[in-house]
Amino acid sequence: MPVHTVKDVNDLDTKVPPHLQHVSISNLKLTSDCLHRSVKGKVVQKGPVVSCRQREYLLKAVIQGEDPQQRSASQHASINVIFFGTLAKDFSQSVSQGDIILLAGFTISKSPSEQTDKLHPCHLEMSGPDACVHVCPSAGSSSSGSTTSEPKYTYIPLSELKPRRIVNVYGVVTFFKQPFPTKGTDYCSTLKITDQSNAKVGCTIFSEKLEDHPKIFRVGDIIRLHRVKAQMFNGSMTLLTTLGWSTITFDGMIDSPVEPRTSSRTFHFAEADKHTVEALRQWAASQSLLTSESTVPLSSVQPKMYFDLTCQLLSKACMDSRCILLKVWDGTECGHSLLNVAAAPDALEGESTCFQDQQNMTANILVYDNHLEVARMLQPGMFLRLYNLHAVPQTPPGQPPDVPQHLVFHLHGGTSYGRGLRSIPSDSPDLQSLKRVLESHAEKQAAEAEVNDGTLLDVWYTPPETVVEHTTKDPGEADTEDFYTVQTCDHSLQQVSLAHVKTSIPPVVCHVQARVKSYQPQKLYQCLKLFCPQCKTVKDVPDDESIAQVFEEALRSSNQPCSEHWAVTSSADSHQLDRTVTMHMSCDMVLDNTHLQMIFLQGVTLDEMCIISGSHKNLVPVCSGEDRRMRLLDLSAPFLFCGDKRYYGCEHCSQSSFVDPVVSGVDVWDEQNVAKALGVQLMQYMLLLQFELEDETGTLDALLWEDAERFFNVSSAETSANQELQDRVQNIMDRIHPSGSSMAERPWLALCLSVYTVEENGRTQVCYQITNTETRGNL
Repeated sequence: MPVHTVKDVNDLDTKVPPHLQHVSISNLKLTSDCLHRSVKGKVVQKGPVVSCRQREYLLKAVIQGEDPQQRSASQHASINVIFFGTLAKDFSQSVSQGDIILLAGFTISKSPSEQTDKLHPCHLEMSGPDACVHVCPSAGSSSSGSTTSEPKYTYIPLSELKPRRIVNVYGVVTFFKQPFPTKGTDYCSTLKITDQSNAKVGCTIFSEKLEDHPKIFRVGDIIRLHRVKAQMFNGSMTLLTTLGWSTITFDGMIDSPVEPRTSSRTFHFAEADKHTVEALRQWAASQSLLTSESTVPLSSVQPKMYFDLTCQLLSKACMDSRCILLKVWDGTECGHSLLNVAAAPDALEGESTCFQDQQNMTANILVYDNHLEVARMLQPGMFLRLYNLHAVPQTPPGQPPDVPQHLVFHLHGGTSYGRGLRSIPSDSPDLQSLKRVLESHAEKQAAEAEVNDGTLLDVWYTPPETVVEHTTKDPGEADTEDFYTVQTCDHSLQQVSLAHVKTSIPPVVCHVQARVKSYQPQKLYQCLKLFCPQCKTVKDVPDDESIAQVFEEALRSSNQPCSEHWAVTSSADSHQLDRTVTMHMSCDMVLDNTHLQMIFLQGVTLDEMCIISGSHKNLVPVCSGEDRRMRLLDLSAPFLFCGDKRYYGCEHCSQSSFVDPVVSGVDVWDEQNVAKALGVQLMQYMLLLQFELEDETGTLDALLWEDAERFFNVSSAETSANQELQDRVQNIMDRIHPSGSSMAERPWLALCLSVYTVEENGRTQVCYQITNTETRGNL
């Protein structure tokens, strides 16, 4: 065990290995020789053990030099110590705040928090087989660390928060968004809180695990946050999670049990915390922060309204890669007819909903985009709360326009207005009235639970009238056995005709066999598009002439080199006598010897940028404003050149002004990290085509974009700069739709079609997309 306990503080000097030479904390420097050195001090702060991506466990502590004269003479008498791996767990179990410790086998690194914590400019790292700790327990703590004094926390009123301070707070939730995935590995949730000081503070919470985020069910819930950092953002105080943060939440209703909601197995909760929660409940009630009815029952839902729904999940089905169907009920009968969305029997998880369907009690909810991950984890029988659910009126497919519209419910993508969903524990006080209503239907449902075959046939497909086999060939048809398509999905579906697909109720997945009658765009280089995953904008890739004009405009409008405190600059005269080429590099990256991984270039033409990028990894074209501050070029041009590849930013979602790039903590500089450092929303390359499909029953227009890379077996980003991949796409299209060929000469394609709806200008439109299909064979 790398943590050794001694009984007396004098034993720290007598029982440690004799080859260790003691060095005071204030004398430590980055250049200090750590071999055979030891450091002794008192543990003045001890954090929790947390998990991290690079190493399994991590713990942070602060130790203070023992000599009072050194403490008074030097501001660097206290230093941060980071323990890694099993040593972090051993230290947490064996060492208490106030103990005297002696450290050996450490390494010294520059402290990233020197400016905020005002401690030693270096910190010590304890890891590896040579790292060891000798500890002398202080009075009041045992050597095993099993009995420690109850921790005492100080809670700061929200009106007294100061920037750059680590604090503990209580608050009442006035707004919240369920966790959503970030561009990295974390999930992010945002909320706003207030307290008796009437200050309103935003909170941004990052965590890799969904279960670690606050379990907030509705506005008015109480939240406690430990070890969060206060900072100013856009002129307002904001709280951000830091290393070792934690949270617990409580129901905000008066007289409900004070039961903490948390995924943590161990947390501090004393009688004083209970009084704090009760006081906040009383205050929130006096301020009308907690609404009496937080959700709307199905019986009160009106077409086109947005509402929150508390319900029970009966069954679910994965419709395609972008949509999951949830069938739920809350025991009330909707005043409008509810649409019954068909799903393949083998895709449906859960019990039959025939009883609820007959009573007009089954709400069919279509969940999209960023909510899919939560929906996949749901199990039938769970209780749910859905936020900002949309009641969409829709005419059943195959019915005349004068037939009354039915309601289907959409949980659209995004997090606007707190949109999201979450499961609620069955013992939650919020669910008691709902559970009583559902139980009242139990006997009636049991009597009518027998399902007849006719009901099943109503919600499933009728057999297709004609099925075209892949092996069928017309006389004289060209031999295409060396080229074909395969469906790569797990659906076990019958093949249906295009006419049947057009009468299916979306969302649904169908298998078809068809030929390509025509396709767009005819010039295949036009099928390469730029797509913003944030605002869903799709635009054409600019041509070189347009990009060159942006570079020329930057040359005309900025002649002075940029002047930035964070950058080192060098200049060289261009072959054009009236122009200077300037190169800027981050000072921090120069110190880390990584400066060649991202270079800012000013005063270059597009041709010069292309030549230089052939031998450098990441080049960012910039210009200077009237204040000589650095600016990115107009985002209609690439913001990053990397070899032959060019990367674009979204003009709508990127920051409007250039900020100092954040370069710390990045191991590998790729387009994602460069965009994040520059405040740019990276646009993705995508392939977009439209096929006019035809079989014996008719024609149908289908898009190919979400699974286009799978279809052509190429990467869109690589295709943008690789002629060989561009040729591959062209060859496949030539096999699918040979130039000058008749329909009889074109191959039959086995395709997986997704049928779905989109809203545009207040109208719902049915769309078709080719998914889960690959081309194979000899090209």
